[in-house]
Amino acid sequence: MAEALSGAHREDADLNKSQKFVRILEALQEPGGANAYDLMARFGLDDRTMRRYISDLRGLGLPLESEGRGSDRRLWMAASYRRQRVQVSLLEMISLKFGRSAFRFLEGTGFAEDMDDALEAFTTLGGAAVATAGDIERKFIAVPEHRKDHTRDADLIDEVLSAVVYQNPSTAFYAKVGGTTRRYSLEPLTLAIYKQGLYLFARDTEAEGLIKTFAIDRFRSFKRSRGVHFEYPDDYNPSQLFTNAFGIIGGTPQSVSLRFHRRVAPYIQERIWHPSQDVSRLDDGSVRLTMSVGVAAELVSWVLSFGPDVYVEAPDSLSERIRRLHAEAARGADPSKWGRR
Repeated sequence: MAEALSGAHREDADLNKSQKFVRILEALQEPGGANAYDLMARFGLDDRTMRRYISDLRGLGLPLESEGRGSDRRLWMAASYRRQRVQVSLLEMISLKFGRSAFRFLEGTGFAEDMDDALEAFTTLGGAAVATAGDIERKFIAVPEHRKDHTRDADLIDEVLSAVVYQNPSTAFYAKVGGTTRRYSLEPLTLAIYKQGLYLFARDTEAEGLIKTFAIDRFRSFKRSRGVHFEYPDDYNPSQLFTNAFGIIGGTPQSVSLRFHRRVAPYIQERIWHPSQDVSRLDDGSVRLTMSVGVAAELVSWVLSFGPDVYVEAPDSLSERIRRLHAEAARGADPSKWGRR
């Protein structure tokens, strides 16, 4: 009997923190509750971790009762407490799993571990729907895109995330692409996901409060001021930051007109490239796409990707830039001239 009990203890000790939280909650609802030392032995917890679980339960407003001290301390839920099971349908469970797969680019970070723990806690309470949802991982997948490697940014992401949540002013050193590293005093406002990468929208307090976009992987250091809080602006709307952007990088909007060959016309017509777009079909089967956007690197790269199947009608500056880059590509790469662009 002792060996069987020991084996059960080892199994419970291997659960993740969310699963342990649920099992402890279940144990506290048993008649007579549970002995605190027995719970620590069962789940492989030290005294400090056990106190944290108790604090978390009470932080949720649960009526946790206790009596005794040391090895005689007993914990239980008040009789007035009635646990409400989370009812999860099979399709809801699939949606959760499918949505989680879109965040694979964050693997190896605390951000991803927290998402996994939250999902695990939710599915643990899911009941029969979870049990019948076999092979979900094979039936629904998100095909990975080219992504940024955030595995080395785990601590930095935690610091940025905390600064956003708690509105802590922060000091950061940031390296622009092809530029030098400089120091910033920031008020972090929004953490954004774009093309498998993390970006921070933050107010630069040393640039008249201008809100700027920072790629998380280009921070060389990031330190928040714990215990200090800035006022979150009432009139701030993050979606307005990229209204004029063809992606995440904004700029002064310009009237852009692009004409696409009939070979790629269906592809252009079936997608929404920008909220301001207007797509019209021409007599020869080609299509014209017009929109009002900032002409930044993201737009230039996208236009270049169509090769000879796109003609830039406006603005002239974009037309000349595309023509020059195509001409350089046709001549072949010359590394000795890369620094002269």
